[in-house]
Amino acid sequence: MPARARANGEGSIYPHRNGFAAYVWVTKPDGKRTRKYVYGKTREDVHEKWVKLHAEAAKGPVATKTPTIASYAAYWLEEIVKPNLSPGTYVAYEVACRLYIVPGLGKKKLNLPARDAQTWINEVARTCQCCAQGRDERRPKGKRRCCAVRRCCKSTLSPSTLGHIRRTLRSMLGQAMVEETASRNVAKHLRLPVQRAARRKSWDTDDARKFLESARADGDPLYAAYVLVLVLGLRKGEMLGLTDDAIDWAGWDRRCKEHRETFCVDCVAEYDVTLQIDRQLQRIGTELLHRETKTPTSDAGLPLPPICAVAVRQRHLDTERDSAEAGPLWHGLSLLFTTRFGTPIEPRNFNRYWDRRCLAAGVPRITVRDARRTCGSLLADLDVHPRVAMQILRHAKFSITMEIYTQVSSKKTRDALKRLGASLG
Repeated sequence: MPARARANGEGSIYPHRNGFAAYVWVTKPDGKRTRKYVYGKTREDVHEKWVKLHAEAAKGPVATKTPTIASYAAYWLEEIVKPNLSPGTYVAYEVACRLYIVPGLGKKKLNLPARDAQTWINEVARTCQCCAQGRDERRPKGKRRCCAVRRCCKSTLSPSTLGHIRRTLRSMLGQAMVEETASRNVAKHLRLPVQRAARRKSWDTDDARKFLESARADGDPLYAAYVLVLVLGLRKGEMLGLTDDAIDWAGWDRRCKEHRETFCVDCVAEYDVTLQIDRQLQRIGTELLHRETKTPTSDAGLPLPPICAVAVRQRHLDTERDSAEAGPLWHGLSLLFTTRFGTPIEPRNFNRYWDRRCLAAGVPRITVRDARRTCGSLLADLDVHPRVAMQILRHAKFSITMEIYTQVSSKKTRDALKRLGASLG
């Protein structure tokens, strides 16, 4: 039986195996010309794909071979993310790819259908990750308590983690589009459950004062660190990464010697003490890195109010005493906050010290990050202009200062409602 006559404009469509095929001459990213084929069960399907391919070829270079997500993820992490982004970002992207993206989508091509991507993210959301990752099975037999003994703990991912997985896939497919390896980014249209922002905690002025008074009364060696976090809003990594030369000690010493004292509190008011912030201490995987700050706007020289200047000066003298007592065991690092042997303070250990101090002071437990938010909230309660608060907290965007870190206190709310009621009454 003779083959069906081709319709107008279908010169490249022909019968192929159990359906039809077609090709279009395209220019590859390397500049060479070649044929790219499309396939389908019916002539209409192939004709639709053929028209789309013609349109892509008219716009610019077209990739003739689409890599799998697994192979492209390996290249993207090693050649794009690792050399160009921060170590913390690389670790976060690598974990998302290794645990979730590659196991679920690794065998699919970069131009995967949006339906496949949505089905995958839905499956990740409802899957117990303790079962999927075999966490309970890796425990010793006597300590297995859930999945390995057929008692699923239903350890599903939080909405924030799902959002991070989607961002990782979107970033990777976005780079593939820039390199013209993928024609679309299906991660942009993935739907996730609506996430309600968690209510952040913060202290009022009385709680913050009780916390600092407790640390000072007990002679806590990290009292100066607590002061810097609460008064200047330093991030934990920035505070732990402060070097001994962040302050001009020589200038202060000259002022003190004029009064024939080694530690003159009165000089604080006379001598403008500035704290230079340009480094941070971060635990990234198995490495403890002393590297540049989070963003260029994080680098700043902040004037130290007397409470901070006195606390930091005392810390500097305590470090000199610890160095003398440790003798040859002193590691000689130039950090302002160290252990009694001069080694860096682990960020997680500082969290533990902070929690113990909250308990000892009898104040509500908040995280170190919430203490930074407390600084913003207290500045708002003092009617400090938001632009000034933004400069103190060193935010890159004004919206972060207003929406995340500053919370109107209940006292302010009551006062505002009283004034409104009085005006209407």
